[in-house]
Amino acid sequence: MRQRTTCPATPRAWTVELRSHPGGLVLVCPQCPHAGGQVAAASARSAALTHLARHARSDLVPPHLRICQCHERGCRWHPRHRGCDGPIRLLLACERGGRVWRLADACSTCAAATAQAAVVPDTTPARTSPQPSTARRRKRRARGPGEQTRVREMLNYLAAALPPGVSPAARLLALQCALRMNATMHVRLPQGIPRSLRLNSPDPWHELEHARWLRIAPACSAGEVVAELLDITVLGQAPARPDRVQAADWALRAGSPAGAEAIGPLLQLAVVYLAAHTGPETGSGLTELDQMTRACGTHPTELLDMLDRLARTGLVRSWEACPESGDLHWTCRWVDPQAARLAVTR
Repeated sequence: MRQRTTCPATPRAWTVELRSHPGGLVLVCPQCPHAGGQVAAASARSAALTHLARHARSDLVPPHLRICQCHERGCRWHPRHRGCDGPIRLLLACERGGRVWRLADACSTCAAATAQAAVVPDTTPARTSPQPSTARRRKRRARGPGEQTRVREMLNYLAAALPPGVSPAARLLALQCALRMNATMHVRLPQGIPRSLRLNSPDPWHELEHARWLRIAPACSAGEVVAELLDITVLGQAPARPDRVQAADWALRAGSPAGAEAIGPLLQLAVVYLAAHTGPETGSGLTELDQMTRACGTHPTELLDMLDRLARTGLVRSWEACPESGDLHWTCRWVDPQAARLAVTR
């Protein structure tokens, strides 16, 4: 009888560290012993994420062969829980105040238990085949997660990828750019989108440029803004751009609910976050207070005051923050009618 050949699992976990150096910072990667180089403090975050993204793109593994890497290391990256469960996704984690960045495969349960981490949105590339011109064009089916899930994952990712000092207005623009970019990481954003977000000032664009997250093209027409995204980690989701554009439109509608008066960027971003994390059938949601604070670019005290304002306007029916667990529970007045009908008919 021939013995079975053992196939070693591919360790899909990469870590980079930004170490102090007399001339600035040095990027150190254990997988690349000879690739360490000096980086500027202003672009250190982008350099770390770009380096991790190159590892992930060069070490592609079929989905059925991917395993939870923190489980392989005894789940030392997060508090103990009942065990690994759920699909395997790429998880970006930050440690030691941004000095250490880690990109690794992790199950959904471990990803939810990991602090200062966000799932990198990704989709399966679509394989297109030429069709005869006489064939009937079929209606395109959405690939990957739904609109609400895409917005939720992108908000959680931007919470970890953008510097803490980025304003809510810049985060609203970053959400639209990340969801609308093409396969070459370029985005053409019509001026009508910033106007619908009530962002007529160029300051949010300058913030994203200063954070080394995008670069605005010098020659832009009067009716649109052309920019190139510099966060190469987001490129993994590029093949499903039509679905992402629908998710971007969903975020615009969610941030301007019917009956709501003109609100500022912070409240608008909070409304989008709550809508993306709210169950469409029940109208209630649950998240970590610290995670929502990072996603909105604010402070916990300001976030609680903002929730009170949303409750007074009627957008939020009730909310409760648990000091012991750090969980935030809420109930909103908006419920997706289509999702509710589907839930009833099941």
